[in-house]
Amino acid sequence: MENLTIKIQKTEVLANDYYLLNKVTFDYLNKKGVWITQKREVYDRGNGAGILLYNKALKTIILTRQFRLPSYLNGNPGGMLIEVCAGLLDADQPEQCIIRETEEETGYRITDVQKVMETYVSPGAVTEILYLFVGEYTANMKVSEGGGLEHEQEEIEVLEWPFEKAYNMIASGEIKDAKTILLLQYAKINLGL
Repeated sequence: MENLTIKIQKTEVLANDYYLLNKVTFDYLNKKGVWITQKREVYDRGNGAGILLYNKALKTIILTRQFRLPSYLNGNPGGMLIEVCAGLLDADQPEQCIIRETEEETGYRITDVQKVMETYVSPGAVTEILYLFVGEYTANMKVSEGGGLEHEQEEIEVLEWPFEKAYNMIASGEIKDAKTILLLQYAKINLGL
């Protein structure tokens, strides 16, 4: 359905290297009935998916740790972030993506995932929708060491921790990644970990 309060006037490509950065000029009809012209830079990196792997019997979860340059550039001295497994959809559906990413990053081959929410990551500047999942894992699902794909230059550390340890790391500031915080809070409320 078309939004009658928005008229896109012009889209200029500012960068199209790894992802797409556009400058969009648009007219917006405000609440007073006045058309206002605005310009915004919009970053399009595609949509993604993330998953919290959990073992209900052991009350453990699987997380990852990897270097994130933007966090390093904005106050994270080591640049390392603790996160749930995640990746871009590329041409896959969200469920296919997260099953693939789970095996690549963590080494666990899972087949059953439950979508728990969709969220815009940073809607003021980024188009990405992130599809968030939970999925149970057991030791016999481990098929490799994980760690990511070498051709993507991934170097991912796989972490298996008690749920409570990870959950408490939100309050301590050791976990700052939004998707991870959302999924840990979801697990606290809904999964009985």
